[in-house]
Amino acid sequence: MAYASRILLNHSKKLKDVSTLLRREQAASIRYFSSTKRASLSREDASSARLGFSPVERITRCSTDIVPVSISFATTRTTLSSTVGRPRLGQEFSCSMQSVRGFSSGSDLPPHQEIGMPSLSPTMTEGNIAKWLKKEGDKVAPGEVLCEVETDKATVEMECMEEGFLAKIVKAEGSKEIQVGEVIAITVEDEEDIGKFKDYTPSSTADATPPKEELAPPPPKEEKVEQASPPPEPKTSKPSPPPSGDRVFASPLARKLAEDNNVPLSSIKGTGPEGRIVKADIEDYLASGGKEATAKQSKVTHSKVPALDYVDIPRSQIRKVTASRLAFSKQTIPHYYLTVDACVDKLMGLRSQLNSFQEASGGKRISVNDLVVKAAALALRKVPQCNSSWTDDYIRQFKNVNINVAVQTENGLYVPVVKDADKKGLSTIGEEVRLLAQKAKENSLKPEDYEGGTFTVSNLGGPFGIKQFCAVVNPPQAAILAVGSAEKRVVPGNGPDEFNFASYMPVTLSCDHRVVDGAIGAEWLKAFKGYIENPESMLL
Repeated sequence: MAYASRILLNHSKKLKDVSTLLRREQAASIRYFSSTKRASLSREDASSARLGFSPVERITRCSTDIVPVSISFATTRTTLSSTVGRPRLGQEFSCSMQSVRGFSSGSDLPPHQEIGMPSLSPTMTEGNIAKWLKKEGDKVAPGEVLCEVETDKATVEMECMEEGFLAKIVKAEGSKEIQVGEVIAITVEDEEDIGKFKDYTPSSTADATPPKEELAPPPPKEEKVEQASPPPEPKTSKPSPPPSGDRVFASPLARKLAEDNNVPLSSIKGTGPEGRIVKADIEDYLASGGKEATAKQSKVTHSKVPALDYVDIPRSQIRKVTASRLAFSKQTIPHYYLTVDACVDKLMGLRSQLNSFQEASGGKRISVNDLVVKAAALALRKVPQCNSSWTDDYIRQFKNVNINVAVQTENGLYVPVVKDADKKGLSTIGEEVRLLAQKAKENSLKPEDYEGGTFTVSNLGGPFGIKQFCAVVNPPQAAILAVGSAEKRVVPGNGPDEFNFASYMPVTLSCDHRVVDGAIGAEWLKAFKGYIENPESMLL
C-alpha cells in the first residue's frame, strides 16, 4: 500500500509540472519521441529514469508505453503534435509543440523544412507551379522569390521565409492541381546536407495510405409475395386473337413476296384467318408506298456517320475557378434583373470637354466606362443597401465602395478592383483601370489587385457592341451592372410634328434578392441614371 502511494505521489508531481516542462527546449523532446513500442518500467527503472534523464525525458519514459508521433509541416511554421500513450494513472495525456524549424521524422536525415503550397487567396484550394526561380542547391534568404505560383486568379510570386539551402524540389515546374499544404520543396540549414535529400519522399505522401473503400451494404432481400392466381375466366366463344410473340404467321406465298421486295413482315397487319398475313396484304403494302420507305430505311441504316473533328483544350486554373463560382452563383443566389435606358448625350458632351483638357495637359483620355464606374460608385454611396453581402447570420453592409471591373483575357475572365472609387477623380479611375487591365492580360495581378470588391461592372457595349445582356452576380457581392452599347433613337419633340435624335444606353442590374429587394434595386438604378443623364452632378 505504501509502495502504491509513493508511485501515485511521484506521478502526481510529474503531471503537475507538465506545463513547465513542455516549455523546455523543443529539440530535445522532438528527437526523443519515437513510434516504437517500449516496455512498461519497473520501480527500479523508474528510479534510474529520474536520475539519468532530463525532466522532459523522464516524463516520456516514466509515463508511457507507446508514443505515437505525427509531424505536420506548413509553409511558414512547423507544428509537431504528439499524443503520449496511456499513463499509468489511467488518464490521457497530450502535448502540442510549435516550431519554426522542421525536423526529420527519420534518424538518417538531418533537420530540414518542408515547404507547402501556400494559400495565396481566400478562395484558393489548389495551385500550379508556373516557374521555379531557384534551383536545387541554391542558397535562399528571407524575402527572395522561390517560384511563381498560378492561383485561381493570377500568377503570384512565392517568397522564402527562412535562410538556408534549397535541397529538393518535390513538385517540378509545370506541376498542376497541387493541393494547399502539399509539400513542394525541402530546405536545409547546412549546405553539406543537400545530397542526403536526393531520393527523399515527403512524409505526407510516403505515409499516406489510400482510404479503405467502404463496403456497400448488401442489397435488401426482395421479399417474394405470392400473388393469388386470378379466378379462371368463363369460356366463351370469342374470335381467336392474332398470335403474339416474335413469331409472325404468314402464308408461304406472302413470305416469298415479302422477301423479294425486302418487306418486314412485322410491319404488316394480317387480314387472313387468325391474323395470318396473306398475299393480298403484301400487295396492299407495296401499293401504298411501303417499298420506297423500306428501301430508304435500309440505306439510312447502313450509312456510316462521319466522325467529328475536334481538339481538346486544357482548362486553365482561372477557367476552372470561374466555372465553379458562376455555377455556385446561379444555383444558390436568387437572381432578378432590372433594365433602364439612360440618355448619354450630355455624358458624351462632358467627356469631349474633359478629354480636350486632358490632351492639353498631356493626360490620358477618359472613356465612357470610366464615367460609368464613377456613376455606379456614387449611386452605391446614395443607396448603400446595394453595397452589401449576404451571410448565413447577417447582411454585411460595406462602407467602402470598391468597384470590380470585368476584363476579358486569353486566359479567362478577371475582375480587378478599383478601391474607394467614389472618392477618386475620373482621371485617377481611368489610369487605374488601364493599369489593372494590362496586368490582367499579362497574368501578373496580385491578390490586392482583385480582392475586396463590393460591386461589379461588366461592359460589353463599347468593346463588342452588345445591345443588352444579363450578368451573373459575382459572389459574395449582391449586385452586378451589365452595360450595353449606346444607340441613336428617334424621340418625340416639343411640337406635334417634331422629333429629335438622342443616344440611349441600356443597362441591366442583376441583384441577389436575399439582400436587395426590387424597390431598392430600382432606387439604385434611378440614382445611377440621374448621374449618367446629368454628369455634371458627378463633379460636385
